[in-house]
Amino acid sequence: MHYPIPTSPEEIINLRQKPISDELVATAIAGVIQFVRSQGQSLEQLTAQLLADDSLLDDRQRRRLSEIVTQAWEKFA
Repeated sequence: MHYPIPTSPEEIINLRQKPISDELVATAIAGVIQFVRSQGQSLEQLTAQLLADDSLLDDRQRRRLSEIVTQAWEKFA
């Protein structure tokens, strides 16, 4: 399946209705990066949010997600 890159937080949230796949995760990450940039936030601000303690991901998962988002951010630059 090919998913369009979401352009709003609502579209990102609506991705929850789709079956999880690598492509869906990549689409969601791309949408978050585009949205964060449109709000004038930096990569450092985004990674700080990703690394913040939460109940969904453990430390290792948050660090890995942060690395993946950093790589994607650089590809979109």
